[in-house]
Amino acid sequence: MTTMSTHAAPHEGERPAPGLRPRATMRDVAALAGVGIKTVSRVVNGEPGVAPATAERVSRAAQELSFQVDMVAGNLRRTGRRTRSIGLVLASVDNPFAAAIHRAVEDVAEARGVAVFSASTDEHPDRERALVEAFTSRRVDGLILTSTGVDQRYLLRELEAGTPIVAIDRPAVGIDVDTVVADNVEGARHAVEHLVGSGHRRIAFMGDLATIATAVQRLEGFRQAMAGADIPVDESLVVEDLHDEESAFKAAMELLMRSVRPTAIFASQNLITIGVFRALRTLGVHHSIALVGFDDFSLADLLDPPVTVVAQDPFAIGRAAAERLFGRMTDGAFPPQRIVVPTRLVVRGSGEIRPPVARGNG
Repeated sequence: MTTMSTHAAPHEGERPAPGLRPRATMRDVAALAGVGIKTVSRVVNGEPGVAPATAERVSRAAQELSFQVDMVAGNLRRTGRRTRSIGLVLASVDNPFAAAIHRAVEDVAEARGVAVFSASTDEHPDRERALVEAFTSRRVDGLILTSTGVDQRYLLRELEAGTPIVAIDRPAVGIDVDTVVADNVEGARHAVEHLVGSGHRRIAFMGDLATIATAVQRLEGFRQAMAGADIPVDESLVVEDLHDEESAFKAAMELLMRSVRPTAIFASQNLITIGVFRALRTLGVHHSIALVGFDDFSLADLLDPPVTVVAQDPFAIGRAAAERLFGRMTDGAFPPQRIVVPTRLVVRGSGEIRPPVARGNG
């Protein structure tokens, strides 16, 4: 799958590997703007004493070179260009899945004496870029990123400068980097095949934001399972763009109050599963309509009925991503790899509820 190799940041005392483009310095900006280094320093630090026209010229040069203020330059000179820190950008640390990834990355980093700076994008592409810029301006030694935007080519300069980057949970778009993901299509297909095996044909899909790669993959797994069982998909039962418990609750209530409602629901994200279960309980149909969720969650096994889930292993995903990142720091010559962590179906009870028996004539 590799078309481009990335490289690790230089070891202490080493120069950047051949072919890498070093980050722009104040000297580069000064040369392009035709001013002295002290003038550049005054402009980028917001100090007075620079003519507006000159300041504008310096700003244009800095922007053209993608120059970032080195906020830890003194420390870097003392430690041979290593900050012993990495950046971790997740969708939302509020989500138990992301929190488990965070913990796994921290465990791997702590064993190496490396600090982890982490933040949430809340699924906003602009926030993703702002967070990445904040981390790289502090010269983190590497990045682990859950992509939110549909284009991560803005990271090309960081890759060229030797910053290792690992995409986690979702692939990065437009760049070729190490990627650690769950098998979303396969996991979703198994979930729906399980419901079909219990006799269900009218199965609803309740999905996350349609802009999220994992949501798209899980919908694909749903459709594959239905097609494999020769069951037409009722598009009125496919609900997308749910991202939290409350939106899932409202959507599930609307589905369940129809005159002809689904006999089973596949909820493609843990917070959505919680919202759906709450709707089932509210209407008193939690023992008559089957439910399988994607992602396990705390206390799922203690509900009534216990919730059947397709369980990911966020700790394994986080560990694999962190180990891949540190491996690339040590030796960046190997090509990027895609690591797929398998899922498993955890049967507990809610997914084994059978549909009502159709009444016949005898």
